[in-house]
Amino acid sequence: MVPKLSTTEKDLEPDAAPDKRFVLKPIGSVHRDEGSCRLVLKDEYEPALRGLEGFSHVWVLWWFDHNDTPDKRSVLQVHPRGNRGNPLTGVFACRSPARPNLIAMSLCRVLSITDTVIEIDSIEAFAGTPILDLKPYIPGFDATGASVPDWLGDRAGARDG
Repeated sequence: MVPKLSTTEKDLEPDAAPDKRFVLKPIGSVHRDEGSCRLVLKDEYEPALRGLEGFSHVWVLWWFDHNDTPDKRSVLQVHPRGNRGNPLTGVFACRSPARPNLIAMSLCRVLSITDTVIEIDSIEAFAGTPILDLKPYIPGFDATGASVPDWLGDRAGARDG
């Protein structure tokens, strides 16, 4: 049974919630060397990996730590992919690394899991990038018929991982 959520008109006002802060603790980091890419988790998170070996892909949520500056966090519109031929677009409508909260996500193919090390095919993050969370890719939940803007063109279905 799904709990019923009650919403009042006041709850819908943007300024109704006080300015909250959250503390995110990295669960590990990205490691790269000689063509391999690994997600290395802190030892305390090994029990959380139980069952992940049954999935071919994992969503990796990570922090754009190389962009963590007040200037980058204040950017609200960009030309996607840095291409001025693309229309000026809000950062919530594209995957720009410049955004108010520097949370990124990548879909990665799992090659192997040993202890707290997940070997993956690739990720757009730098070595040392903090990992915030992992979630299994579940095709029935994560894939959907979707529409995308024209500027994406043929790239919308180009993922091969």
